[in-house]
Amino acid sequence: MSKEWPLWEIFIRSQNGLNHRHVGSLHAPDAETAILNARDVYTRRKEGVSIWVVKAVDITASQPSLKGPIFDPAEDKVYRHPTFYDIPDDVEHM
Repeated sequence: MSKEWPLWEIFIRSQNGLNHRHVGSLHAPDAETAILNARDVYTRRKEGVSIWVVKAVDITASQPSLKGPIFDPAEDKVYRHPTFYDIPDDVEHM
């Protein structure tokens, strides 16, 4: 049985951004401690407004070698392109 704390992936949303961005990793015994430690390590200059922590073991990622089979089918779905929609001028961040 490993006595090492779980590894957490840290995502920060900056004050001027809309998306959380992966900033690094750290070990912590639980999510609450991971948030506090992430605050201390990754937002020392008060640049963040939100922190997400995710156990690294809970992340599932696609393999780069499967890029074709995963993403090529999207080429056939032209209706997903924003050129088919009129976006009002007052809608921000689109």
